[in-house]
Amino acid sequence: MKRGPSRAVLGNIAMMALLAALAWLLLRLHLQEDWWPGAPTASHWRWAAGSVVAYAAVCALLWWRGRPRDDATREDGQAPLLLVWASQTGFARQLCERSAEVLRAAGVSVRVRGLHQVDATLLQQTTRMLLIASTTGEGDAPDHALPFLRRVMPQALALPHLQYGVLALGDRSYGHFCAFGHQLGAWLRRHGAHPLFDTIEVDNADPAALRHWQQLLGQLGGNVTELPDWTPAQYQPWQLQSRRQVNAGSPGAATWTVALVPADGVLPAWQAGDVVEIGPRHGSDEVDAWLALHARDGNAQVEGQSLRDWLARSHLPVLPDSVHAGDAALVAALKPLPHREYSIASTPAEGQVLLLLRRLLRPDGTPGLGSGWLCDHATLGGRIDLRFRSNPNFHAPSPDAPLILIGNGTGIAGLRAHLRARVEQGAARNWLLFGERTAAHDFHFGDDILGWQRAGMIARLDTVFSRDGGVHRYVQDRLLAELDTLRQWVRDGATILVCGSLQGMAPAVDAVIEQALGHEGKEALIVAGRYRRDVY
Repeated sequence: MKRGPSRAVLGNIAMMALLAALAWLLLRLHLQEDWWPGAPTASHWRWAAGSVVAYAAVCALLWWRGRPRDDATREDGQAPLLLVWASQTGFARQLCERSAEVLRAAGVSVRVRGLHQVDATLLQQTTRMLLIASTTGEGDAPDHALPFLRRVMPQALALPHLQYGVLALGDRSYGHFCAFGHQLGAWLRRHGAHPLFDTIEVDNADPAALRHWQQLLGQLGGNVTELPDWTPAQYQPWQLQSRRQVNAGSPGAATWTVALVPADGVLPAWQAGDVVEIGPRHGSDEVDAWLALHARDGNAQVEGQSLRDWLARSHLPVLPDSVHAGDAALVAALKPLPHREYSIASTPAEGQVLLLLRRLLRPDGTPGLGSGWLCDHATLGGRIDLRFRSNPNFHAPSPDAPLILIGNGTGIAGLRAHLRARVEQGAARNWLLFGERTAAHDFHFGDDILGWQRAGMIARLDTVFSRDGGVHRYVQDRLLAELDTLRQWVRDGATILVCGSLQGMAPAVDAVIEQALGHEGKEALIVAGRYRRDVY
């Protein structure tokens, strides 16, 4: 279908017409010989010169503030991460600058560029890149991206060294939703680059998608996710039904299962592959210690809630002794704690949201924000702030299609939900590959998995435990030994779902899949939606 000119083009035409009209009016003044009877005075010349100098100073300031910023190369020789924006209205550029702030706060060196400033040389010098790309009209690129489309994309580049991620901005009411972001991702894959994670689609600045992007930025920064959410979630009240450690004696960090139920008893619907966002809180002892230190009454009411409750959900401020702000002013200045994302390990038919999480410890030995709240501080039967986030990129195929599930560590949570859903649907052509530390302590959901295998609902099961010895140490090693089996399952129409570590397992499994199918074969799976990842 032929489309008319974009709104940006029409706006430019209108502006040119306005400028032409103004030029004509000024020209008419010049054609009148007596429009200004005298020569300019000295003061007029000074004002004119000052105006020119002021204009030049403003232009220089704007250029200085908008110039590309490059952080120094790290001591280990790693080049800065490249953050690229393609923006029509400025929103993508704003998100790019906020992303740079998150990464810099985590100690990551970055360089920020508009897509029009990216050339082949820069791509060949970069090992990690994140793109934030808007789509305009019916699938068009932003105007400033045209030099990249015309000069860089036609080139036959080899980019096997490049890892990238894409945040695609769009409007689902248009026919080609997030088309330009997907176009960039497909072009990079065709030239050998490797995606760090599946493209994240953002519909009209969807807060949940942006929070997910911020979570991934924290992972790239080394699990530094203490910054407040850009758009805080609107949570629903749930209750902590049960929790228990499931890997006592493991050489790894303590791993817990946590079961949650809705406070109102009404269980919402979700699909296998979806995630929940948990609003963590500080432990009561930590809040009470802060209140005592700053001589505050935790029971004081501010906007219908106690000061203690406000503090529990926020970063605890460090107030100088000279500051004696009122409670209302204090609450207004609080920054809410960021959410934590967890894969759902259960289906609605089980009547609960089941999570599997590793209890992380900070360098000082205190538990992490999210895991500390769920594993240590929250009381049984107490309130848990929870919000669902649909994750369509990790939903399962038709029950008639074979399914290959690959994961490690707590990534088994998302895979367990898919297996449970397949059991409920009577779909038995399932192949699970799972890796952890020890079989005796770290075979999470092992009873369920072995039971489903005995019942004929898991056609093939491959487990690898790195601390137990054996021929294969990691799940990618086991997959590499089964290339022929992998090819056959793919020929039979299988979809591959990968859940687990962003930094280690996921790229290694990706390399094995490419070795088995070739670059074009892997690309065809991605385009068909038969290779999907949920990594963290």
